[in-house]
Amino acid sequence: MSADRTRLVAVRIDDSLAAWRGPDAAHEINVAIYDLVDDNRFAPVGDSGGPYSLVLALEETRLALLIDGADGGRLGKVVLSLPSLRRVIRDYALVCGTYYEAIRTRSPTQIEAIDVGRRALHNEGAELLQERLAGRIEMDLTTARRLFTLVCALVAKL
Repeated sequence: MSADRTRLVAVRIDDSLAAWRGPDAAHEINVAIYDLVDDNRFAPVGDSGGPYSLVLALEETRLALLIDGADGGRLGKVVLSLPSLRRVIRDYALVCGTYYEAIRTRSPTQIEAIDVGRRALHNEGAELLQERLAGRIEMDLTTARRLFTLVCALVAKL
């Protein structure tokens, strides 16, 4: 399958999630979307019609990934339980907060130690996403990491 057929070319957030976003959250989400679209490998299992567009929405306590094909038609929807991701998202947010505080007050050695833990949790979250999406969406670890970053930014206020 060619690379252009296994990638996201657009990602957007459902309008229903716009109400709570302040300027800081909106910036974080925009950066996460930019990084995700810039470099990714994304392919719904059994479909070869990419490139793809992705819309992220919430349905009660679930994250819905709405996938559109190159022609703009809806290919499908994949739903993930947010409670199943809640622990790693919470832990990652806590470590990120500690990391950003450490940048202002700690030594480079202490910052590096915290960053190792932050990256490990980020990888854990990305691998969990890959596991939860297995059999439905194929993606590489880089894409899973970037999607995890976006999910964390989205659910931080929920």
